[in-house]
Amino acid sequence: MDVMTDQQTTGPMAPWSAVFALSLCAASVVAAEWMPVSLLTPIADSLQLTEGQAGQAIAVSGLFAVLTSLFISAATRGIDRRSLLLWLTGATLVSGIVVAFAPNYPVFMVGRALVGVAVGGFWSMSAATMIRIVPGKDVPRALAILNGGNAVATTIAAPFGSFLGQYIGWRGAFFCVVPIAALTLIWQFVTLPEMPSRERASAVAAFKVLRRPGVSYGMLAAALFFLGQFALFTYLRPFFETVTRIDVTTISALLLVMGVAGLVGTSLIGFVIRRRLYASLVLMPFTMAGMAVALTTYGSSLGATAALMSLWGFIGTAAPVGWWTWLSRALPDDAEAGGGLMVAVIQLAITMGAAGGGVLFDTSGYRATFLFSAGILALSASVILIGVLRRRARADSQCAGCVPASPAM
Repeated sequence: MDVMTDQQTTGPMAPWSAVFALSLCAASVVAAEWMPVSLLTPIADSLQLTEGQAGQAIAVSGLFAVLTSLFISAATRGIDRRSLLLWLTGATLVSGIVVAFAPNYPVFMVGRALVGVAVGGFWSMSAATMIRIVPGKDVPRALAILNGGNAVATTIAAPFGSFLGQYIGWRGAFFCVVPIAALTLIWQFVTLPEMPSRERASAVAAFKVLRRPGVSYGMLAAALFFLGQFALFTYLRPFFETVTRIDVTTISALLLVMGVAGLVGTSLIGFVIRRRLYASLVLMPFTMAGMAVALTTYGSSLGATAALMSLWGFIGTAAPVGWWTWLSRALPDDAEAGGGLMVAVIQLAITMGAAGGGVLFDTSGYRATFLFSAGILALSASVILIGVLRRRARADSQCAGCVPASPAM
């Protein structure tokens, strides 16, 4: 590894400044990606769409994130990774301008596609970038800072968008991402070292990790988890307005409570998954499935809805930490290829969840959407449980007469 070669281009503190610049980049791309969640109703009214059609803004960004994450490494061989990260940040900036001034639905969706390219490219390279700009012993800390930007954006994007939307409109809310992306671009330009491309993999390299034992179960379970989560999460605002019957200010407050609960969950989950990773991956989707069902019964009660949404945020925001930890354990020697596939799996699942949830919401109402979410989340828990049991059985057969290794249950 030529890690030190990259680090010598910067001073002792510069790598950490670059880490924080990338954390801000993570916050800006995630905020841009999820801003529509709290603005579906005004977007639909302004562009003369149904709420389900407006929800496809999440789906199209997810689709382009899938395509980018799978093929960006092979397609950009020979391009310095510093330059590539700057271009991706620039795409986030341009997207904010295009969406904010979109005169119609097709232009709006072009802007959302640009966000998808930025999301897929940035997250595919994020772990590898951290490995190259900080010493090996500091990589976990750097990744924690990076994911902190993600958690903060997840916390504030929806309530912030909802709050701003009532004062400066949904277009103004989207435009707020532009100055943040501009600051991020300048900060990265100043602090990121040169990172010559080392990528030699083919376009199908990411799929080869599926041959590894247990990886296919984990990827499928992760896909089902995010599909089920975002089939419901994408349509919370119209649910709050039509079922819980609360105003925009209360919606903003409720989304903020969800976000804060998510921050708490993210800060605590590390202590749990260190010892009980697979148990956590089973229990989290199963618990969220129960909450989705409960919302169809108690959704008209503000108190019950607030409690359920707090727990949803607590688990749902923290869950990706569990899945990335699983990836690091399942593919410790092939994390880059696995990371690209994981990003693709997650974004494809989000795309399918947002699209499928929107169709159900428009044709059959919120109950069908939420029960669909519950079923998919329960299926995710079942798949990872089956994978764990198969792993135990395989360990027993390979180690007859000895104590089998525990799968961290």
